[in-house]
Amino acid sequence: MEDKNKKMKKKKEKESSIAWTAASNNLNTESFPEDFEFGVATSSYQIEGAWNVNGKGESQWDYVTHNLDWIVDGTNGDVACDSYNKYKEDVKMLSDLGVDYYRFSFSWPRIFPDGKEQVNSDGVRYYNDLINELIAYNITPMVTLFHWDVPRALVEKSDGLLGDQFPAQFAYYADFAFETFGDRVKTWFTFNEPNNACDLAIYPNEENDYKCTRNVLLAHAKAYRIYDETYRTKQQGTIAMVIDSYWHEPKTESPQDKEAADRYLQFMFGIWAHPIYLGDYPLIVKALVEYTSKMNGLPASRLPLLTEDEVNLVKGTHDNLFALNFYSSKLVSHSDVVNVSELSRENDAHIVFTQPDEWPGPPNYSTWLRKTPWGLRKMLNWIKQNYNNPDIIITENGYSDEGEMNDLGRIDYYKTYLSAVLDAIHEDEIPVKAYTAWSLMDNFEWLDGYKSKFGFYSVDFNDPDRKRSPKQSADFYKKLLIERRLVNSSPAKMGTLSLIASAICFYLYLIL
Repeated sequence: MEDKNKKMKKKKEKESSIAWTAASNNLNTESFPEDFEFGVATSSYQIEGAWNVNGKGESQWDYVTHNLDWIVDGTNGDVACDSYNKYKEDVKMLSDLGVDYYRFSFSWPRIFPDGKEQVNSDGVRYYNDLINELIAYNITPMVTLFHWDVPRALVEKSDGLLGDQFPAQFAYYADFAFETFGDRVKTWFTFNEPNNACDLAIYPNEENDYKCTRNVLLAHAKAYRIYDETYRTKQQGTIAMVIDSYWHEPKTESPQDKEAADRYLQFMFGIWAHPIYLGDYPLIVKALVEYTSKMNGLPASRLPLLTEDEVNLVKGTHDNLFALNFYSSKLVSHSDVVNVSELSRENDAHIVFTQPDEWPGPPNYSTWLRKTPWGLRKMLNWIKQNYNNPDIIITENGYSDEGEMNDLGRIDYYKTYLSAVLDAIHEDEIPVKAYTAWSLMDNFEWLDGYKSKFGFYSVDFNDPDRKRSPKQSADFYKKLLIERRLVNSSPAKMGTLSLIASAICFYLYLIL
C-alpha cells in the first residue's frame, strides 16, 4: 500500500508539472532595483513548537488546538517545526537562500506567560539568540509583535482582543520588546493581518467584529507612540502594521459593481489604513454599518466610533512604509439584499463575492488561493492612489501545495507575482522596496493544520528531528536573489515543436 501511495503521489507531481509548465506566462525580465530587498517569513506559533517549555505560557492557539475541533487534520503546533530547538539550522537555511532579511514573530506568551508583568527569562534568551544568530550571518531581523498567539491568560481574565484593557496590555508588551531588542531590531510590525486576528477573537459572535477593530487600532497606535517618543531617536527604526487584503475586482463593468468592489476594499483594507494614514474610518463604512445595525434591531452601530482624541492618537502612526500581505483576488458585485439574520462585513458592505473556477489555484485545502498576479499590481496601484504613494514592502506572498519537492506550481506563482511587482515598479512608478515570500519552510497552517504546504523547504513532520529538505523552489529563489531578475522560460517562447516534444516526453514518462 505504501509503494502504491508513493507511485500515486509521484504521478500527481508529474501531472502538476505538466499543468504548470503549460500555464506559464510571459514575464517582465527587467532587473529589480539595486536597493530592492528579498526575504522570507514565518510566525512563532507555526514553527517554534516548545509550547509549554521553560516557562512559556499558553497561547490562544494552544487552547484552540487542544480543546476545539477546528483543525482539519486534528493537529497542533506543540512541536511544529521545532524551531525553538533548531533555530541555528533555520538561519543556515536562510543564509543558503541568500535573503537580505528574515521576518519572524515573537510569541507574546513566551516572553510574558500571563501576558504582562512577569517576564520569562528563557523567552528573552531565545529571541536574543535568534536575533544574534541572524546578525552573525548578515541577515536583517524584522519582527512582528503579534501574529495571532495572544496569551490565553489575557483571554480568560480580560477578554483578550475584545477587552477594554487590551490596548494598554499590548503597549506594555511592545514597550518591553523595543527596550530589550530594539538595539538590533530596526524594523517592527505591530500586528499581522488584523482581519484574521479579529476573526479568531470574535468567533462565534460576529457582533464584536468592529470592537476588535477599534482595540487593535488603539493598541497599534499606543505602541507606535511609545516607539516614536521613547526609542526612535536612539534606535532609528521603523514601525508599521501589516494589513492584508484580496484585490476586489468588479464582476461586471456596471457602475454598481465598480462601486461595490471599491466599497469592499474600504471595509477590508481601508478600515485599517484610513485611520492610520488619513484619520478615522472611511465614511462609507461608518454609514453602512450604522444602517445594517439598525436593520438588525440594534440600539447603536456595531462600529464603535473613535473619539476625537482617539482619531488623533491613531492618525499618523506610520513611517514611510506600507506593509502589505497579498495572495489572491475576488470578483465582487453589488447586492441590494441585506440578510438581517447574518452579521458580516459582506452584508454590511452590500456585496457578494466569488472566485471563478477557471482561475488557477492549488489542488488542496487552500481553495481561497487563486493565482491572480494582475490583482497584486492593481492592489499596489490602489495603495499608491489612496495613501500618497508610500514606500511598500510586500510582507507575505506565497503558494500552497501538497508537499511536492518538484514544486513547479509554486515557482510559477512566484514568477508571475514577481513579474507583476516589476510591472508596478518600472511601468507604474510605485516604490515597492522589498518582497517577502511565505514561507521559509512548511509549517502549521492554522485551520489547515499540516495539509497545506507553503515552504521553500519541506519538513518531515513524522521525523522527531523534523528534517528539512530544500524543494526546487528554494533553488529558484536562490538564483533569483543572485541574478536579481526573472528568466522567461515560458513554453510560449519555446516554439511549437519544442512544446509538443516536451509534452510527448512528459506523457511517455507518466505511462512508463
